[in-house]
Amino acid sequence: MRSGRTIIVSGMVAANPWQGGATWAVLQYVLGFRKLGDEVCLLEPIPEKDLQPRGCGLADSDNAAYFGKVMQDFDLGARAALLVSGTQESYGLSYSSVEKVMKHADVLINISGMLTDERLLKAVPIRVYLDLDPAFSQLWNSAEGIDMRYAGHTHYVTIGLNIGEADCPVPTCGLGWLKTLQPVCLDRWPVAADQAARAFTTVGNWRGYGSITHEGVQYGQKAHSVRQLLEVPKLTAERITPALAIHPGETEDLARLRQHGWELLDPAQVARTPADYRTFIQESKAEFGICKSGYAVSRCGWFSDRSVCYLASGRPVIAQNTGFDRHMPCGKGLLAFANAEEAVAAITSVNGDYEGHRRAARQIAEEYFDSNKVLGGLLARVGA
Repeated sequence: MRSGRTIIVSGMVAANPWQGGATWAVLQYVLGFRKLGDEVCLLEPIPEKDLQPRGCGLADSDNAAYFGKVMQDFDLGARAALLVSGTQESYGLSYSSVEKVMKHADVLINISGMLTDERLLKAVPIRVYLDLDPAFSQLWNSAEGIDMRYAGHTHYVTIGLNIGEADCPVPTCGLGWLKTLQPVCLDRWPVAADQAARAFTTVGNWRGYGSITHEGVQYGQKAHSVRQLLEVPKLTAERITPALAIHPGETEDLARLRQHGWELLDPAQVARTPADYRTFIQESKAEFGICKSGYAVSRCGWFSDRSVCYLASGRPVIAQNTGFDRHMPCGKGLLAFANAEEAVAAITSVNGDYEGHRRAARQIAEEYFDSNKVLGGLLARVGA
């Protein structure tokens, strides 16, 4: 049943192609709104400098090839466009077709404010800035004076569940942030069969970007968190096999990780496409989820879209605590830890009743993260 609404989602799929997990983070919104019966259009602005290989045109780029594959695989080809920023050059829908869609759109979900084309923006009455990188987004703006493209939106939404709370030191930048959980399309992430093999896994980047120091506190990267957890593989019989994008030049850290029993995988091999990413998660035993240290230090309440996919798949999640434990049940299916000792205790708990944790994981996904509930609630709160 159609809702009569038209929703535009702007997010990054192809600017850094062949990252299945990052693609799913956007797809959960696109596919989730479509499940609600909305007409959905996906727009991705891409700077010309990001076209790969360098110097090629949009149509011949690796970016367009990946974008086209994803759109075909998820039946989005007729409602999607890859736009070269600052021009009217497009792949997929033509720029003029995009203009027509925007004129009839009810809501824009602008992830990280990626879409900045005023000609397109001005036609949409409800323009939602969606922050998927809480603490860093606000600190870049407030402490470092970086333009995070907040201007021009009617609503501001963050997955930082504690942003604006008295004990969260992250500045609000004068904005009234609405909080949202991450959605998962449960039909796309069914419970995976139990299998004998597998290990505790996760997917991520060793370093995503530079760290921030604000009022004497360092808000660091995943590298800073992992260094505090080096002993975990030696304290459990379980295999810890994260798929981490880590530069080969990080020789000291690579050596220490291997010495302590971390079995590193390359996400470019195991999570290259959305299908690869889903298979990797569903063939895991559970997630050992480590976050950027900035999320943990700020207690901003960030919870990973990746972890939600593990939960939906019936895979228990052991996640570094960012303050999310205030907002969802922890102890069965989802376990929070603050240090190596607590992480090992959580692994022991999962092994003590694996089937119980598997069932609880899916139940949490259904109760808290079902895209119908999350996105339906979000639209209601922004007046759509």
